[in-house]
Amino acid sequence: MENTIISKERLIPGQTSKLVIDAPHIAAKAQPGNFVILRVCEHGERIPLTIADADPEKGTITIVYLVMGKSTAMLEDLNEGDAILDLCGPLGRATHIEQGGTVICVGGGTGIAAMHHIAKGHHKAGNHVVAIIGARSKDLLLFEKELKEFAPEVLVSTDDGSYGHKGLVTELLRQRLEADDSVSEVVAVGPVPMMEAVARTTEPFGVKTTVSLNSIMVDGIGMCGACRVTVDNETRFACVDGPEFDGHKVDFAELRQRLGAFRPLERESYDHHCRCKCNESK
Repeated sequence: MENTIISKERLIPGQTSKLVIDAPHIAAKAQPGNFVILRVCEHGERIPLTIADADPEKGTITIVYLVMGKSTAMLEDLNEGDAILDLCGPLGRATHIEQGGTVICVGGGTGIAAMHHIAKGHHKAGNHVVAIIGARSKDLLLFEKELKEFAPEVLVSTDDGSYGHKGLVTELLRQRLEADDSVSEVVAVGPVPMMEAVARTTEPFGVKTTVSLNSIMVDGIGMCGACRVTVDNETRFACVDGPEFDGHKVDFAELRQRLGAFRPLERESYDHHCRCKCNESK
């Protein structure tokens, strides 16, 4: 079955893009927190990407990706009307959503897109959603408009102060927790240091904190073992046991170490792909 790209938007040129893909079989069952595995071409690798949104009526799913290695660079080469060779999903355990009052959803970087689907799920369940999103600068901020379509409160921080609060998302989070004791849960999706900082911020308040460890996944079906994480002193696999876990029980020190294990190879593969493209264009 062909999975045609319906639309493509370069959110941050050369770095981050959003694809809306025709995938009715996935859109019909996709839940917040789910991800897909895709393969761009016959000799390409399988990569997991979190579903940023799903529209069962239109039969489409939305994914947002950061160009980091060869496979995402190959994905970036595709345009509207092109087809993705293989697309499998929805995979992973869906977000556990309950009606519980106020839920704060924190997102950073491309994690904001994945957080968007979770925040939308909490909104549909009747929860009051407070979205806190952050980036290094205004031009790197994602999905603010999409979040404002359903979240009554969207708080923004930028490292350089070019937009919103100058500082970290955790500063906004702490302010909100100190002022509002009705918060039943905090959800964090983004860079590992940010999620760790969110968990440390919420712990003194005793607020349930969920983090998404999608960034460590590789094969997405629990076979490669690359996504092993320690949660509550037990070994878990992010792709089949998660990708969401209790942020207060994740061994973040181990997670940071494992996450960086493949970066040199990822960079080498990306550089090789870029050199080959340059040679082909001559």
